[in-house]
Amino acid sequence: MNPCTPRTTRTTLVTAGLTALSLLSLSACGAFGGSDGSGDSASPSKRNDITVGLLLPDDDATRYEKFDRPLIAERVGVLTGKEGKVVYANAGGSTAEQSRQFDRMIADEVDVILVTAVDSRAVGPDVKKAKAAGIPVIAYDRLAEGPIDAYVSHDNELVGEVQGRAIVDELSGKGEKGKVVVMNGAPADPNAALFKKGALNELNGNVEIAKAYDTDKWRPEVAKANMEKAIDAIGAGNVDAVYSANDSMAGAVIEALEEAGISDLPPVTGQDADLAAVQRIVAGTQHMTVYKSFRLAAGGAAEIAVARVQGRDIQFDSLTVDRVDSATRKDIPTMLIPVVALTRDNIQDTVIRDDVYEVKDICTAEYRAACASIGLTP
Repeated sequence: MNPCTPRTTRTTLVTAGLTALSLLSLSACGAFGGSDGSGDSASPSKRNDITVGLLLPDDDATRYEKFDRPLIAERVGVLTGKEGKVVYANAGGSTAEQSRQFDRMIADEVDVILVTAVDSRAVGPDVKKAKAAGIPVIAYDRLAEGPIDAYVSHDNELVGEVQGRAIVDELSGKGEKGKVVVMNGAPADPNAALFKKGALNELNGNVEIAKAYDTDKWRPEVAKANMEKAIDAIGAGNVDAVYSANDSMAGAVIEALEEAGISDLPPVTGQDADLAAVQRIVAGTQHMTVYKSFRLAAGGAAEIAVARVQGRDIQFDSLTVDRVDSATRKDIPTMLIPVVALTRDNIQDTVIRDDVYEVKDICTAEYRAACASIGLTP
């Protein structure tokens, strides 16, 4: 599969994220309200009574149901004086089901579709059908093929670099090069290719990659089975670190390591700041995760979707200051959100500060002592 390749810089990443945050705040205060009337795919006659179709890919990653869906719905409500609504469907990891969901939303004449594709290439024909019906499509989190109007995500190569650097720093601190097992994401997800590229930028030459796997549909059970194969091949005591592309796979990897009798767990990476992953980090069983602001990403997607439907092209252009290329379209208007490496040292300054979790959510009875050891008390 041809991965979709962002064309941006690390400086642009930070600037875009800060610009997006400022603009979201301005919009919430009503600073944007006009339209220059020149936006293609927009319907200036439709104001607040709009319907946003939200298509999410699976329920394996807890973030989609727990954060993205309610945050997008909340923001659409704020932006439209509670007149707008979000209709939602989850594909359960099935490309065929997501295609059927696309068809239903087109038939129901929603005003705009936000989609996180199960398969970036397979969704292309569905995007074309929506566009032919006059419905703009915005790719959310994963870059979809086809004539999408905009893309909201993170610098995904940087995500992989942050993960890979965490492993290199940890092993170099021990004076080791180390054998690393690499657990990549789904081959059908173009983000996974970028995570992998970023991670390998850091790992290659600094560690020994003992085994590497791609993980069909990001399934934790697939990751666990592959980790068991890796342990059998290189020996339980010879795994010095595991690069896991996300948190749900990290949990499965750690299960496999523990079931193999490894009590002194090697560093394991993750992504998404799932609650279970944050608790594992507190307990010391997972080394780190990549925290991506769900609120900023979801809010940005809602802002862009509403601006597109309402013909607010000045706001749309201000929010999508970056450009990326997909396999089928060049210079896609894009909002990129900054990322942070979350460790035991900055839980308070990330997910708690941003109201993702409260201390009591993290520091349940099982984790109370570990929380107290790093200064987290309910």
